[in-house]
Amino acid sequence: MMRKVLKLFKLQTNVKSKLIIGMIHMPPLPGSPNSVLTLEQLMDYAVSEARTLEEAGVGAAIVENLGDYPFFKDEVPAVTVAVMTLLAREVRKSSSLMVGVNLLRNACSQALSVAYAAGAHFIRCNVLNGVYATDQGIVEGKGAEVLRLRKYLGAKVQIFADVHVKHAYPLYNVPIDIAAQDLAERGGADAVIVSGPRSPIPPDLDRLRKVRSVVSKPILVGSGISLSNFRDYCREADGLIVGEYDFKVNGEVGGRSLGESYAKLVRGCGD
Repeated sequence: MMRKVLKLFKLQTNVKSKLIIGMIHMPPLPGSPNSVLTLEQLMDYAVSEARTLEEAGVGAAIVENLGDYPFFKDEVPAVTVAVMTLLAREVRKSSSLMVGVNLLRNACSQALSVAYAAGAHFIRCNVLNGVYATDQGIVEGKGAEVLRLRKYLGAKVQIFADVHVKHAYPLYNVPIDIAAQDLAERGGADAVIVSGPRSPIPPDLDRLRKVRSVVSKPILVGSGISLSNFRDYCREADGLIVGEYDFKVNGEVGGRSLGESYAKLVRGCGD
């Protein structure tokens, strides 16, 4: 399965066996309620985070507007798109990392546009298909729009999509294995992300195995990875999206990345 992940990008990583995706959690961007940093400070922050992850041996990073809460449901302001394009481009230029974009909460078409303009490799789309109740309201799948936009642009951008995404509740009672099949086959996801109910909580291993049993595309874990559990998930998944307490300085949510922790994970998953 790892070969399929690498084939998606037609690139090599320095991770021997699993795709480790670090999180560049951006502080509040211009236009968001808690914004205080200048564009130059934000660019320096993003580049510094990319270097920390690259030096730790991580193969990819997602640039995410985590500091922009409360999040818009679907579309984000034009200034957010402009700034995220600039940041993703800086990360792309300053590192050898594969670069992803996530625009919270579910601005998937805008994320794809950012990735296309910045030369990034993939996006994370929280709700590519289905319908979910979230703290932003009712969020509906964006697959039809995103895949058509990708076709129109001729973009070589992969779509990593969540099944039963965290911080959300499906509005129709569909088992996760059926939802994952629909996501991979009808939704057009290039890789399927499995997470727990909230960011700090990992998915149950049985939940992960159910998805793995019915989906032939790469499976990534999207929440709850820690220094105490990562080996279990390395064995079960093709890759991990990592950015929670153990991997942040002083355990600060959305804070700077802790290179030593990422390096330990990379070594452990490569064994």
